[in-house]
Amino acid sequence: MTEPASAPGGFPERTMFDILNRACEAVGLDGDGAHLLRGHTNAVVLLDKAPVVVKIARRGTPVTEVQRTVRLVQWLIDSAFPTVRLHPGVVQPQVVDGHPVTFWTYLPQPEDDPITAERLAKPLSMLHTLAAPEFGLPAHDNVRAIRYSLGKTASLPRSDVAFLTEQTDRLERDLAQVEFVLPPGLIQGDPQHRNALQDGGGGVVLCDWDTVCVGQPEWDLVTIEVHCRRFGYPPAHYHSFATAYGFDVRQWPGFATLRDLRELQMITTNARKTHHAPDSLHEVQQRVQGMMHGNHARVWNIL
Repeated sequence: MTEPASAPGGFPERTMFDILNRACEAVGLDGDGAHLLRGHTNAVVLLDKAPVVVKIARRGTPVTEVQRTVRLVQWLIDSAFPTVRLHPGVVQPQVVDGHPVTFWTYLPQPEDDPITAERLAKPLSMLHTLAAPEFGLPAHDNVRAIRYSLGKTASLPRSDVAFLTEQTDRLERDLAQVEFVLPPGLIQGDPQHRNALQDGGGGVVLCDWDTVCVGQPEWDLVTIEVHCRRFGYPPAHYHSFATAYGFDVRQWPGFATLRDLRELQMITTNARKTHHAPDSLHEVQQRVQGMMHGNHARVWNIL
């Protein structure tokens, strides 16, 4: 096959495939002929010789965080929760040149049957009612994540960064006045259509557990609403999700604050990553302009 000179997300081709081959060799798999599925934050690669997906994290990603994700997923599996499964029988993660690498069971996805938001309601509801595992998970903190991204952003004009910082300050004050109504518990942190897979038996499993934490379910529900609205789904799409879940976050008084914080986090996270994905800068700047003008209807391009 012919791979790109630089995989999406800034992984140089030779680096990514070298890491892949070395990690596969360490666990008895064959990386030859593999192809890239996704590459914006981590490189996600499908092997050709086995039904295995390999996830390569960026160099410097704390190994302890990846170990915690592996432990969590195994705990979810033991709890009979609908999650994507780890590839069995191998030590995870493998670490190659500072890149933590994990291995997952591949689930083929039908091209003509996309996952709807409504189908995310059941697994999310199950997650939100699980008791947290004994080994502990971080507490949810969107504001800290936003401030971290702003501190690492070098591609936006100073005026844009100043505006985003002012928005963060304002929303942090507003958040202190929000009264949550749902019981706190486990939240996925980034539930969306691309972080779910069909299991081949009519069900849906959640995947991409890097952002799981303990917090308020309202954050997950706002994330679903933002993704439905911002990425071009018709209004009925989210309404069906809210009906299936049993709670419409749009009718809750704290909705506007969480909506704006969630969109701000998505903007600042992608702004930070433009160093690795410069082609995304224009879209990030368009999102900033929309926020400046209070435009909540503009459809975003997926990054």
